[in-house]
Amino acid sequence: MTLNIRLAAPDEYEEIGTLTAEAYLKDGFVPPGSDYEPTLRAAGDRAAKAELWVAAGSAGLLGSVTFCPPGSAYREIARDGESEFRMLAVSPAARGLGVGTALTEQCLQRSRALGLDRVVMCSAWNMTTAHRIYQRLGFTRLPDRDWEPVPSVKLLAFTLDL
Repeated sequence: MTLNIRLAAPDEYEEIGTLTAEAYLKDGFVPPGSDYEPTLRAAGDRAAKAELWVAAGSAGLLGSVTFCPPGSAYREIARDGESEFRMLAVSPAARGLGVGTALTEQCLQRSRALGLDRVVMCSAWNMTTAHRIYQRLGFTRLPDRDWEPVPSVKLLAFTLDL
């Protein structure tokens, strides 16, 4: 399958928000009605305050990721010289097609283009499929930046030096 990785268009924001929320909800990473669900659906806000990238194929939108360069309001754990990405989501119908890998690689390429030294990100402790992708790409754990945004939601930090 040929993937087109590009910045999201404004007329896609609603679909991207739905795709992101449904991916998290389907896998049980966010319970229905969670306080985090509106954030997952707020693709337009992410596009305005970060960079919203999509993977598109012949069947339409397959996934998205929020890339957070320096200065982005969506950064949570990044420090000077680092980029961060968040809310990587792949449509359940597109799992296993390399969409998550392609979106992660886009974040790495974007970080290099900005001259940054490192990429950091957090992933819920139970997102083990995503962890395998990150480890395969060379990310390592960064346990000193693990955190819990709310009780019982443990986020594991990962890093990759560029």
